[in-house]
Amino acid sequence: MRQLPPLNAIRAFEAAGRHLSFTKAADELNVTPAAISQQVRHLEDFLGVPLFRRLTRALLLTEAGQIALPALTDGFDKLLEGVKRIQAHNEGGILTVSAAPTFATRWLVRRLPKFEKRHPDVRIRIDPTIQVIDFQRENVDVAIRFGDGNYPGMRSDHLMTEKISPVCCPGLMHGATALRSPEDLRHHPLLHVDWGPVQRTQPDWAMWLMSAGTTSVDPSHGPVFTNEIMAVESALEGNGVALVNRKFVANDVAAGRLAWPFELTLETDFSYFVICPERTADMPKNLAFRQWILEEARLEETM
Repeated sequence: MRQLPPLNAIRAFEAAGRHLSFTKAADELNVTPAAISQQVRHLEDFLGVPLFRRLTRALLLTEAGQIALPALTDGFDKLLEGVKRIQAHNEGGILTVSAAPTFATRWLVRRLPKFEKRHPDVRIRIDPTIQVIDFQRENVDVAIRFGDGNYPGMRSDHLMTEKISPVCCPGLMHGATALRSPEDLRHHPLLHVDWGPVQRTQPDWAMWLMSAGTTSVDPSHGPVFTNEIMAVESALEGNGVALVNRKFVANDVAAGRLAWPFELTLETDFSYFVICPERTADMPKNLAFRQWILEEARLEETM
């Protein structure tokens, strides 16, 4: 164990020694001159040796004080360097983002170059999973989760509301069985998604068909996928009509790879949230990512 004097006493002596003034040291450390004088007295008592000669209009270092001051100043400089290295690590380094696979693949990945251009000192690592994250045990900085926003102990920012619509390849909107009205869906497989734990919050084909006012289509026919990405890929191949998040296929629709055959859109009870432990939410790299992704979502809403 290092038998060191109180750190505040050492700081007071070092500042007073550099300035040769209790008043200037007090200004630097944001305390009173009396507090500086008292801390120095404590240090002198601890060491058993005077460090200053207190004259009427001057403050001078004793021989012991002159010997000690350069080493202590160097020590505080090194301490400051260590703190700056910690801050630099927080500002840059690797940022691990946990996100649901569909969100990561269909929305986040194609936007990441914009973040990397703005923050070249931060390396992004994407962990695609829907598992519950233990931030204290796992190497995750920020998570994107689908839920109600109630995450105790977390900074939770609403990212986007989910809107569900049918989507298909453009070829299904032409020909003898073209999709012109919801009743035409009976000619095509319906591509279903098994949402797992949040199934009850998600609109399904039965709900969409009921909202569309059609009873001539069997809402249960067609394959079921356990991942929304697979449903989208099947729709891209022309294998049927998927009921998915509009934001996750907007790029494919804009490029002409997919199309929205009908305007009817349903909203879910849950939304996407950016979550991060309160204690680390404002770390530079975490704050940079949170601000950037929220900005991206707002920008998309205005387009």
